[in-house]
Amino acid sequence: MARQGFFGEIIHCEGAYIHDLLEGNFSKEKYYDMWRLKENIGRNGNLYPTHGLGPICQIMDINRGDQMDYLVSMSSDDFMMGEMAKKLAVGDDFYRPFADKTFRGNINTTTIRTHKGRTIMLQHDVTSPRVYSRIHLVSGTKGMARKYPEPARIAKGHEWCAPEEFKSLEEKYTPEIIKKLGEMAKQIGGHGGMDFLMDWRLSDCLRNGLPVDMDVYDTALWSAIAPLSEKSVSNRSNSLDVPDFTDGAWKSNKPMNIALQDGGSTKVKVF
Repeated sequence: MARQGFFGEIIHCEGAYIHDLLEGNFSKEKYYDMWRLKENIGRNGNLYPTHGLGPICQIMDINRGDQMDYLVSMSSDDFMMGEMAKKLAVGDDFYRPFADKTFRGNINTTTIRTHKGRTIMLQHDVTSPRVYSRIHLVSGTKGMARKYPEPARIAKGHEWCAPEEFKSLEEKYTPEIIKKLGEMAKQIGGHGGMDFLMDWRLSDCLRNGLPVDMDVYDTALWSAIAPLSEKSVSNRSNSLDVPDFTDGAWKSNKPMNIALQDGGSTKVKVF
């Protein structure tokens, strides 16, 4: 829809990882060696930006026509993890090493401005009792869409599109990769079929000699938001420049193409 101009000029996008994992963070079995709980100790920022950031960067042609300029980041205090650690330590010595630790703020909000004057908002919260959301909001000069919390919605003005219009738009703008593999992906599964689609797309690009949808420059940029957000939070949310890992190549790099005009020949054998 973005490529075909439905939203007009993209102005602003939002992404997030909002997932109530408080009990899981303290579970002895859920995460190996308590890695997720340990990750939340002494690091205050957006520790998982890529989940929400990746899709909107591709929609906004980040590294391929636009580039991040600077960011600011702010975290709340921790109102939950430290309290739970102390509570659990009373009845279980296993949790005593965690009882006196300083935990990451429950929610982090990071905002980014691009060289073209567009904005991105990211949030990270894995402790609050909130509905699961990656937000995935796209806002442009002609319309907007929001995926989470479900159900997904689209608007071209002050009101959401009616269900009938939403269905019509969905049918009109369904990408070729979904038409080709959508039903098979749902049957095979993996996060609702997303895992299968990504694996197939990567394989198809490699087999046909096509550029992959995410390269090392995307990986470096998206991942850099974590330490940059930590640094901003620790400095009263002052702004920080975002490094240009493409060394200026973003000005001439071509946008990602998922239209299957090339490739699309990889077959699937189900065992």
